[in-house]
Amino acid sequence: MSGLFEGKRILVTGGTGSLGQVLIRRLLSGAEGVPESVTVFSRDEAKQHYMRLDFMQRCTATDEVIFENSRQRLRFLIGDVRDYAGVVRAAQNADIVFAAAALKQVPSCEYFPWEAVRTNISGAEHLVRAISEHNLPVETVVGISTDKACKPVNVMGMTKAIQERVYIEGNLRAPNTRFVAARYGNVLASRGSVVPLFLDQIAAGGPVTITTEDMTRFLLTLDDAVDTIFAAVRSASAGETYIPKCPSAKMTDLAQCLIGDKDVEMVITGIRPGEKIHEILLSEEEATRTIAGHEGYFALCPMLPELAGPVAEPALVGDYSSAGALMSPEALAKFLTEKIPEVVGESYLEA
Repeated sequence: MSGLFEGKRILVTGGTGSLGQVLIRRLLSGAEGVPESVTVFSRDEAKQHYMRLDFMQRCTATDEVIFENSRQRLRFLIGDVRDYAGVVRAAQNADIVFAAAALKQVPSCEYFPWEAVRTNISGAEHLVRAISEHNLPVETVVGISTDKACKPVNVMGMTKAIQERVYIEGNLRAPNTRFVAARYGNVLASRGSVVPLFLDQIAAGGPVTITTEDMTRFLLTLDDAVDTIFAAVRSASAGETYIPKCPSAKMTDLAQCLIGDKDVEMVITGIRPGEKIHEILLSEEEATRTIAGHEGYFALCPMLPELAGPVAEPALVGDYSSAGALMSPEALAKFLTEKIPEVVGESYLEA
């Protein structure tokens, strides 16, 4: 029995990021079928170079590496989703597109809002337009979204909320392609996330900085994020957004769990601009059109009547927020040990 990606030509925009690298490793593992090719499309040649060496298990490279790469299953294209012609070139031979390219640092987007618009919104529009205008044979596009797109309070979230709608509307402009999305929260142990920050602060002797004692977050690993994306490819209907059901915890509990019995102080610094106290993956307005998706995920149905079907039994009442069903400190310690042992060793946890 062939797998989900057997023989598929796959394009990953923004594929050199933390998520992209785990996604590509999973694709190349063959666990869901062996793809014909996996192409990374991104604008940072240095990240591509080191990623190429990592996947080829090479420490150094000479010129033949790039030539040989053209004959490998994993391929690299330098380009930018802001450039329409470059997107057309990248997508013209793809069967499945994972759209992960984004400006995602909240403060950067606040100081450079137009740059966030150009990448997060125009980049999505370029992909939809390329498929529509050139009749590209793309079967599925998965837009990678964020909890910040739900009730957005910052530029990053605002642009990602519009990005979701651009992809959903793409189903009308390019009806032979299925556009879906995957929305999830902060990813544990990814570049720039809270666990590496706390561990660095602990290693330096503290203090560990918490913006507010009440802050809660959903806890999701990179593999959990990839599972959500694969579930959307496998089961989501056109225009649906897949959202994982995941545990949550207070950030003070997370910090204390990592500190353990070390003499490290915890300091409350105050809420940063654009920061939410609780993550929200589905709002109360969206709850009325949220159903129980396949494989244990929530499926947010599209608002457009041309795509939406009847939602007889919504799966939620009210927000799906990280403030609900918080893990106890003991459950959190067990969760961290099981989920990210390579980052959080036993020495970090309380006995």
